[in-house]
Amino acid sequence: MKIVRYRLDDKIGYGKLCGQTQKVYPVDGDIFGDYTISGEGVDVHQVQLLAPVVPSKAVCVGLNYKDHIAEFGMATPESPVLFIKPTTAVIGPGEEIVRPALSQRVDYEAELAVVIGKTAKDVTPEQAWKYIFGYTCANDVTARDLQIPTGQWTIAKGFDTFLPVGPHIETELDPSALRVRAILNDTVKQDTNTKYLLFDVPYLISYISRIMTLLPGDLILTGTSSGIAPMVRGDQITVEIEGIGSLTNPVR
Repeated sequence: MKIVRYRLDDKIGYGKLCGQTQKVYPVDGDIFGDYTISGEGVDVHQVQLLAPVVPSKAVCVGLNYKDHIAEFGMATPESPVLFIKPTTAVIGPGEEIVRPALSQRVDYEAELAVVIGKTAKDVTPEQAWKYIFGYTCANDVTARDLQIPTGQWTIAKGFDTFLPVGPHIETELDPSALRVRAILNDTVKQDTNTKYLLFDVPYLISYISRIMTLLPGDLILTGTSSGIAPMVRGDQITVEIEGIGSLTNPVR
């Protein structure tokens, strides 16, 4: 099932997207609890798709693909490298990524994102699947020139608009072997598969939940592969994930 968050006129709500008819059917109730699908469908082109979730936090994993680790000439971590992006970084499909004045190099990073479905604390890897609501595309935008000299990942990755997410949440998906690509304008820049993750999805959920409580709607970004490069004004960046779809954002 594909879940979207959308704006129609002055109202914002969740809906179910029917892939065959491309219509959005309104959701009544709590998307992470009890809800019903009601009302008549509206053509998806009549609504503005928003970031499909508003997380309390986005927990991101760095250095989770070996080719990306080699790209930076760094040692393979023995445990997940974590950082958090603020909610003010979240934008939806079609919204602009804004290059900040403080940075001269802003990179894309295509990633599979996990959407948490219910409160998770101290769960085991075996239990982790019960806490997943679904999956979506994410772009861990990074001011690379501010990350490497200072080592401050929060500064480099925390700017407003630096977390495009969408276009929807896919609730029925096996994340273990999905093709993930980044396409800058018309050129494929990143092309990997989640089977190459050092730390897989259930391990990450378990590990993170032993550090902090994960809440419904929280995001876990699973890491990026080699092929990162800068974006400039006028570029268009697309994150494409098998089984989910494509998330496209312009750059200014």
